[in-house]
Amino acid sequence: MRLLRRFHLRNDTGRKGEDTATRYLKRNGWKILERNYRNLSGKSLGEIDIIAKDGDEIVFVEVKARTTAGSEEDILPESAITTEKLRRLSRIGESYMIERGNRDCPYRFDAIAIRLFEDGREPDVRHIRSIFL
Repeated sequence: MRLLRRFHLRNDTGRKGEDTATRYLKRNGWKILERNYRNLSGKSLGEIDIIAKDGDEIVFVEVKARTTAGSEEDILPESAITTEKLRRLSRIGESYMIERGNRDCPYRFDAIAIRLFEDGREPDVRHIRSIFL
């Protein structure tokens, strides 16, 4: 029962983080193309949280969210983006570009790290551009 509760809490945090990131991107003039994209053909490569358009560029956005009591010692959400996660994001992004016929369109990978506060304060949103540089 504990494991199931922990999964639901983590799932809820992820959903709130993705909703917060989507609102942030829209407020900044981005067009949201897709959420929770999974490749259509071949073996499942995983998921990209948000695919958006920033001007003429397609941006694949990895969202990492953590719920915190507000301590500065809390682990930063972006620390969960591992080398293996970057490899998977790259493969999924390439798959998306091929499936959508966008091979010549410029694209990049960003991350949005979000700290959600238990005391109801506004979330802390950090946008990290071009995570592959």
